[in-house]
Amino acid sequence: MDVSETASISTGIAQRYASAVYDLAKDGDKVKDIESDLDALNEALNGSEDFRDLINSPVYTRDEQGKAITALAKKMNLSSIMSSTLALMASKRRLFVLPQLVRTLREQIAEDKGEVTADVVSAKALTKAQSDKLAKTLTANTGKTVTLQTTVDESLIGGLIVKVGSKMIDTSIRSKLNSLQNVMKEVG
Repeated sequence: MDVSETASISTGIAQRYASAVYDLAKDGDKVKDIESDLDALNEALNGSEDFRDLINSPVYTRDEQGKAITALAKKMNLSSIMSSTLALMASKRRLFVLPQLVRTLREQIAEDKGEVTADVVSAKALTKAQSDKLAKTLTANTGKTVTLQTTVDESLIGGLIVKVGSKMIDTSIRSKLNSLQNVMKEVG
Protein backbone atom coordinates (compact mmCIF):
# COMPACT_ATOMS: atom_id res chain seq x y z
CA MET A 1 0.00 0.00 0.00
CA ASP A 2 1.50 3.34 -0.96
CA VAL A 3 1.11 6.63 0.86
CA SER A 4 -1.45 8.04 -1.59
CA GLU A 5 -3.79 5.10 -0.89
CA THR A 6 -3.51 5.74 2.87
CA ALA A 7 -4.24 9.45 2.37
CA SER A 8 -7.20 8.60 0.13
CA ILE A 9 -8.62 6.20 2.71
CA SER A 10 -8.23 8.82 5.48
CA THR A 11 -9.91 11.45 3.34
CA GLY A 12 -12.79 9.10 2.54
CA ILE A 13 -13.32 8.28 6.22
CA ALA A 14 -13.17 11.97 7.15
CA GLN A 15 -15.68 12.86 4.42
CA ARG A 16 -18.19 10.30 5.68
CA TYR A 17 -17.93 11.51 9.28
CA ALA A 18 -18.05 15.16 8.16
CA SER A 19 -21.18 14.56 6.08
CA ALA A 20 -22.90 12.84 8.98
CA VAL A 21 -21.94 15.57 11.48
CA TYR A 22 -23.00 18.33 9.10
CA ASP A 23 -26.34 16.70 8.30
CA LEU A 24 -27.08 16.24 12.02
CA ALA A 25 -26.05 19.82 12.80
CA LYS A 26 -28.09 21.24 9.93
CA ASP A 27 -31.18 19.24 10.88
CA GLY A 28 -30.87 20.35 14.51
CA ASP A 29 -30.00 23.97 13.62
CA LYS A 30 -26.64 23.53 15.38
CA VAL A 31 -24.22 24.57 12.59
CA LYS A 32 -22.97 27.56 14.65
CA ASP A 33 -22.15 25.18 17.53
CA ILE A 34 -20.20 22.93 15.15
CA GLU A 35 -18.25 25.93 13.85
CA SER A 36 -17.12 26.84 17.37
CA ASP A 37 -16.28 23.15 17.97
CA LEU A 38 -14.08 23.21 14.87
CA ASP A 39 -12.26 26.31 16.13
CA ALA A 40 -11.59 24.62 19.48
CA LEU A 41 -10.45 21.37 17.83
CA ASN A 42 -8.23 23.22 15.37
CA GLU A 43 -6.63 25.13 18.22
CA ALA A 44 -6.02 21.88 20.11
CA LEU A 45 -4.56 20.19 17.02
CA ASN A 46 -2.20 23.09 16.35
CA GLY A 47 -1.29 23.83 19.95
CA SER A 48 -1.00 20.52 21.77
CA GLU A 49 1.47 17.81 20.93
CA ASP A 50 -0.16 15.60 23.57
CA PHE A 51 -3.50 15.91 21.77
CA ARG A 52 -1.91 15.00 18.43
CA ASP A 53 -0.22 12.01 20.11
CA LEU A 54 -3.55 10.89 21.59
CA ILE A 55 -5.29 10.81 18.21
CA ASN A 56 -2.38 9.30 16.26
CA SER A 57 -0.56 6.95 18.61
CA PRO A 58 -1.38 3.24 18.43
CA VAL A 59 -0.08 2.90 22.00
CA TYR A 60 -3.42 4.05 23.44
CA THR A 61 -6.22 1.49 23.56
CA ARG A 62 -9.69 2.23 22.25
CA ASP A 63 -10.91 2.55 25.82
CA GLU A 64 -8.10 4.95 26.81
CA GLN A 65 -8.70 7.08 23.71
CA GLY A 66 -12.43 7.07 24.37
CA LYS A 67 -12.09 8.17 27.99
CA ALA A 68 -9.52 10.83 27.13
CA ILE A 69 -11.49 12.26 24.20
CA THR A 70 -14.72 12.30 26.26
CA ALA A 71 -12.96 14.20 29.05
CA LEU A 72 -11.40 16.62 26.57
CA ALA A 73 -14.70 17.19 24.77
CA LYS A 74 -16.33 18.05 28.08
CA LYS A 75 -13.48 20.38 29.08
CA MET A 76 -13.55 22.07 25.65
CA ASN A 77 -17.36 22.51 25.87
CA LEU A 78 -17.91 20.72 22.56
CA SER A 79 -21.47 20.23 21.36
CA SER A 80 -23.19 16.92 21.95
CA ILE A 81 -23.02 16.11 18.22
CA MET A 82 -19.24 16.59 18.10
CA SER A 83 -18.66 14.87 21.45
CA SER A 84 -20.65 11.83 20.34
CA THR A 85 -18.85 11.76 16.99
CA LEU A 86 -15.43 11.88 18.66
CA ALA A 87 -16.43 9.11 21.07
CA LEU A 88 -17.61 6.99 18.13
CA MET A 89 -14.38 7.70 16.24
CA ALA A 90 -12.35 6.64 19.30
CA SER A 91 -14.31 3.39 19.64
CA LYS A 92 -13.61 2.62 15.97
CA ARG A 93 -9.94 3.76 16.19
CA ARG A 94 -10.59 6.52 13.67
CA LEU A 95 -9.36 9.55 15.65
CA PHE A 96 -6.33 9.78 13.34
CA VAL A 97 -8.61 11.35 10.67
CA LEU A 98 -9.59 14.24 12.97
CA PRO A 99 -7.46 16.87 11.13
CA GLN A 100 -9.08 15.88 7.81
CA LEU A 101 -12.51 15.85 9.47
CA VAL A 102 -12.03 19.42 10.72
CA ARG A 103 -10.87 20.61 7.29
CA THR A 104 -13.64 18.77 5.41
CA LEU A 105 -16.36 19.97 7.77
CA ARG A 106 -15.16 23.58 7.45
CA GLU A 107 -15.27 23.23 3.66
CA GLN A 108 -18.81 21.82 3.74
CA ILE A 109 -20.07 24.62 5.99
CA ALA A 110 -18.34 27.28 3.89
CA GLU A 111 -19.69 25.82 0.63
CA ASP A 112 -23.21 25.78 1.99
CA LYS A 113 -22.84 29.45 2.98
CA GLY A 114 -21.34 30.41 -0.39
CA GLU A 115 -17.96 31.05 1.20
CA VAL A 116 -14.50 29.81 0.42
CA THR A 117 -11.56 29.44 2.82
CA ALA A 118 -8.15 30.69 1.84
CA ASP A 119 -5.15 29.17 3.61
CA VAL A 120 -2.58 31.92 4.04
CA VAL A 121 0.96 31.27 5.25
CA SER A 122 3.04 34.35 5.99
CA ALA A 123 6.51 35.05 7.38
CA LYS A 124 5.02 37.35 10.04
CA ALA A 125 1.55 37.56 11.51
CA LEU A 126 -0.74 39.67 9.32
CA THR A 127 -2.22 42.84 10.76
CA LYS A 128 -5.99 43.32 10.77
CA ALA A 129 -5.68 45.82 7.89
CA GLN A 130 -3.54 43.40 5.82
CA SER A 131 -5.96 40.53 6.46
CA ASP A 132 -8.96 42.65 5.51
CA LYS A 133 -7.29 43.89 2.31
CA LEU A 134 -6.25 40.36 1.31
CA ALA A 135 -9.75 38.99 2.02
CA LYS A 136 -11.31 41.83 -0.02
CA THR A 137 -8.96 41.16 -2.97
CA LEU A 138 -9.61 37.41 -2.87
CA THR A 139 -13.37 38.00 -2.62
CA ALA A 140 -13.20 40.17 -5.74
CA ASN A 141 -11.24 37.48 -7.62
CA THR A 142 -13.30 34.47 -6.56
CA GLY A 143 -16.76 36.03 -6.46
CA LYS A 144 -17.38 34.35 -3.10
CA THR A 145 -16.98 35.51 0.47
CA VAL A 146 -13.45 34.57 1.54
CA THR A 147 -12.50 33.52 5.06
CA LEU A 148 -8.79 33.55 5.85
CA GLN A 149 -7.11 30.74 7.73
CA THR A 150 -3.71 32.21 8.60
CA THR A 151 -0.54 30.58 9.88
CA VAL A 152 2.97 31.92 10.38
CA ASP A 153 6.08 30.25 8.95
CA GLU A 154 9.19 32.33 9.56
CA SER A 155 11.20 30.17 7.14
CA LEU A 156 9.41 31.96 4.28
CA ILE A 157 11.63 34.99 5.06
CA GLY A 158 8.99 37.29 3.54
CA GLY A 159 5.92 37.24 1.31
CA LEU A 160 2.89 34.95 1.35
CA ILE A 161 1.64 31.58 0.21
CA VAL A 162 -2.09 31.73 -0.52
CA LYS A 163 -4.17 28.63 -1.32
CA VAL A 164 -7.77 29.00 -2.44
CA GLY A 165 -9.30 25.71 -3.50
CA SER A 166 -6.92 24.09 -5.97
CA LYS A 167 -5.07 27.33 -6.76
CA MET A 168 -1.89 28.38 -5.00
CA ILE A 169 -0.01 31.66 -5.21
CA ASP A 170 3.49 31.61 -3.74
CA THR A 171 5.16 35.02 -3.41
CA SER A 172 7.51 33.99 -0.62
CA ILE A 173 11.15 34.98 -0.73
CA ARG A 174 12.07 31.38 0.09
CA SER A 175 10.47 30.09 -3.13
CA LYS A 176 12.07 32.88 -5.17
CA LEU A 177 15.49 31.97 -3.72
CA ASN A 178 14.86 28.29 -4.51
CA SER A 179 13.94 29.20 -8.10
CA LEU A 180 17.07 31.32 -8.44
CA GLN A 181 19.15 28.47 -7.04
CA ASN A 182 17.67 26.05 -9.61
CA VAL A 183 18.37 28.48 -12.45
CA MET A 184 21.98 28.88 -11.28
CA LYS A 185 22.41 25.08 -11.16
CA GLU A 186 21.19 24.82 -14.76
CA VAL A 187 23.67 27.50 -15.94
CA GLY A 188 26.69 26.14 -14.04
